[in-house]
Amino acid sequence: MEIFNNHKKLFTTATVLFLLLTVVIAIVPAFDNQMNNGPLPDAQPLSENARKGRDLYISNGCVACHSQQVRNVHMDKVWGNRPSIAADYALSTRVDTWRNTATLMGTERTGPDLTDVGNRQPSLDWHLLHLYNPRLVVKESIMPAYPWLFTSKEVLEEGDVAVNVPLAMRKGNQRVVATQEALYLVAYLQELKQAPLPEATTTPSFLYKPEEKSGETVSKMDDGLLDGQTLYAANCQSCHQASGEGLAGAFPPLKNSKIVLSNDLKLYVDIIMNGYDSRPEYSAMPAVGNNMGWTEKEVTAIINYERNSWGNKAPKVSEEEVKEVMEYLKTQMK
Repeated sequence: MEIFNNHKKLFTTATVLFLLLTVVIAIVPAFDNQMNNGPLPDAQPLSENARKGRDLYISNGCVACHSQQVRNVHMDKVWGNRPSIAADYALSTRVDTWRNTATLMGTERTGPDLTDVGNRQPSLDWHLLHLYNPRLVVKESIMPAYPWLFTSKEVLEEGDVAVNVPLAMRKGNQRVVATQEALYLVAYLQELKQAPLPEATTTPSFLYKPEEKSGETVSKMDDGLLDGQTLYAANCQSCHQASGEGLAGAFPPLKNSKIVLSNDLKLYVDIIMNGYDSRPEYSAMPAVGNNMGWTEKEVTAIINYERNSWGNKAPKVSEEEVKEVMEYLKTQMK
C-alpha cells in the first residue's frame, strides 16, 4: 500500500485516527456522563476555606495515600454508610483552566479512606494534632508529620488557634499554633461527608458479608448487643487511646474516670451524644453520637465497654435506661 511508503500520509492518517478515537472513547462519554450525572439533593458544595484546603490536600501529596471511594465490599463499611456512587463526585471541578480534577478518589489506600471523615472525626483539635504529629494520636501511624503547617509562639495573639500538644512535648512556654494553611486543610477534611440518599432511593448494599459463626454474626456479642469494643475502636480510640488513658493536655482519660464510673447516666450520655467543652485543659469533644446517628443500642454498647475496661468496674446499663435518658435530653434541647 502506498500509504506505508509515504511517511506524510502515514503519520497524518495515524493522527486523524488517534483524534477520532479520543473523541469517541474519551470526550463523548465524558460529556455524556456530565449531562446525565448530578449531585445528590442534600450534597453541599465546598466552602471557600475547604476549597483552599483541597488544593493543599493535593499539593501536599495526601492523594497518594488516602482514597475517597467506599467500595461496595463489606470490608469498606467502616469508611461510610453506603458504597460510593457517581453522584458523590458530581461537584468535583477542574483545578484550573488547564488542569483537570486531581484523582481524589485515590489509587491506593495506605492510610484510611476519607470519604466520610467529616462525620467520623469532626474534631478540629484532633485533626490539628494529627497533622502536627500523627503518632501522638495513632501510635502505629506511618503518616509523615507536617510541622511546616504550624508555628510556635510564647504569647498567643487574637485569632490564634493553639494545638493541644501533650504536656510532655511542650518546650517551656512555647505554644504550637496552627497556620492558616493548616486550618484550610482541616476545613476540607471536616467537610468530607457522604450525602444521604433520597428517602425513596434503595441504598446500595455491601457485598461479601462475613459468614455467620455458630448462629451469630461477628458484629454481635453473646448477649445480642452491639460490640462496644468495635464501636469504641472506630469512633473513640483515636482520641482516648486503646488503653483508655487519653493524652495528657489533649484528650481526657476514660480509665478511672468519675463520669464513666458514675451511676448518673445523664451527663455520660449527654457527652456521647452532644459533645463536651467545659474543660480548659482538654480539647472540645464533638457530638459523636448525633453526628453518627446513634440510637440507644450503640450508646449502651459504648458505655458498657468503657465501664468495664482498663480496670474499670461498674454495673452494666440496659438499653431501656439509656433510651430514657436520651429522650429526656431531647426534651431539654427543645
